[in-house]
Amino acid sequence: MSDLKNTAPVATNARRLVIKVGSSLVTNEGRGLDLEAVEQWARQIAALHAQDRQIVLVSSGAIAEGMARLGWPRRPSAMHELQAAAAVGQMGLVQGYEAAFARHGIRTAQILLTHEDLADRKRYLNARSTLYTLLALGVVPIVNENDTVVTDEIRLGDNDTLGALVTNLIEAETLIILTDQSGLYTADPRKDPSAELISVARAGDSKLEKMAGGSGSNIGTGGMLTKVLAAKRAANSGGHTIIASGREPDVLERLASGERIGTELQAVLPIRSARQRWLANHLRLRGHLTLDRGAVKALTDGHKSLLAIGVTAVSGDFERGDVVACVDENGKELARGLVNYSAGDTRRILRQPSHRIADILGHMTDAELIHRDNMVVARPSDSNPSA
Repeated sequence: MSDLKNTAPVATNARRLVIKVGSSLVTNEGRGLDLEAVEQWARQIAALHAQDRQIVLVSSGAIAEGMARLGWPRRPSAMHELQAAAAVGQMGLVQGYEAAFARHGIRTAQILLTHEDLADRKRYLNARSTLYTLLALGVVPIVNENDTVVTDEIRLGDNDTLGALVTNLIEAETLIILTDQSGLYTADPRKDPSAELISVARAGDSKLEKMAGGSGSNIGTGGMLTKVLAAKRAANSGGHTIIASGREPDVLERLASGERIGTELQAVLPIRSARQRWLANHLRLRGHLTLDRGAVKALTDGHKSLLAIGVTAVSGDFERGDVVACVDENGKELARGLVNYSAGDTRRILRQPSHRIADILGHMTDAELIHRDNMVVARPSDSNPSA
């Protein structure tokens, strides 16, 4: 990890940044929207804006603000109650940001996303186009998950993941995750006094995931592990990540000026194409294809398409064009891509050579089960292609 310490701080020259602010920072540990804190974020972002930097703000806090307004002391578990809290809290959250940024002469826009918005290719491109247009107009988009309509099947799960997905979406140079902790430590500093802060490391280093713990508070849903995984995901588009304490005075301006604060996770992995990032960012897969050793080698070493003859088992209920995972005999995900046949047809043609597909199905739309142009293969250090 130390070989990266002599590199330039990643936020210094970044023109496009995604800044994620956690619930505990926005809502004063869940006691309601902290307008003074919101004003501080607006002031600092306005300072970066004046430097001709493009900023997207991913802000948690809608559910926590709704809980405070409704007088709920604990985060509910029922989906309809979470949706109600989000609907109530979103009003105050957006009003607070709009007023704070307006005092600095900056317009804001609200963007609410779900996984379905990013999983559908057309909606994904529309979201990207909208964000690019807003940034070109000098507007600060404020992004949050659309908690008023999401269900367990379509939710992103946490705003650390959302921040990484937005980083990939707009190809931002740096993702800054502000939290109530100082950064990533070698162990949980609340339990181990000998834990040391990691200053600089490589995004995607598997050792980082072992160091990261669970959720840090009862207000938000993300913990340090989600932040480490978000950094790994942001690296898909070359985005670096900084995990820092939002309690640090003027933290955003200091980071932009070149000061190292918290943990910097640098993107050193090969950058994936926009289409590969879209495929990799599917958090919900429609099914799994188990491959034999020959198919595994063809995909991982030969960068070949997946043929039906190399598939030994099929799980899930998917249609042509859905995103499915390719796994080895131990269940490890090796790749994912757009499948050319439905689950039913795939079960009929697995272990069969391509020239027999037409005889078995009565038609053959494609010789490949998944074409290599519609596939993203895991990197050697990845546990799966999506991270």
